[in-house]
Amino acid sequence: MLNRGTGRRKNAIARVRLQPGEGRVTVNEKDPLAYLGRRVLEMAALAPLRVTGTQRKFDISIKVIGGGTSGQAGAIAHGIARALIRYDADLRAVLKKAGLLTRDARMKERKKYGLKRARKAPQYTKR
Repeated sequence: MLNRGTGRRKNAIARVRLQPGEGRVTVNEKDPLAYLGRRVLEMAALAPLRVTGTQRKFDISIKVIGGGTSGQAGAIAHGIARALIRYDADLRAVLKKAGLLTRDARMKERKKYGLKRARKAPQYTKR
C-alpha cells in the first residue's frame, strides 16, 4: 500500500512516498542527514514520524526541489504528515496538535521598482 503526500514550505516542494517497511528514509537518493547537512534539520524533517511513533513502520522515499535546506526540511515534514494521514486518518489529531499539517506560507517578498529591495528605499538626499 503506497501513500503519497506533497509538502511545501517557502519555495521548496517535497514529494513523499510512504510504504510499509523497516524504517529506511531516503531524500533525493541520499541519507537524510547527508542530504540536509545538520542533525537539527533532519530531526525537524522526520518530526511527524517521531510524534506518531511510526519511525520503524515505513520506508520513505522523498524527492525535494527548490528553496534552501531549512525550507526543504519543513517541506519534507509537511509531506510526511500528509502522507501519514492518507495512511491512517486517526493520526490527524496528533499531527494537527503538533502543528505539522499547517502549510507555512511565508515567502520572500518580491522586489518593487524604484526600491533597492522589497522595502528598502534609496537614501534620501536634499539636493
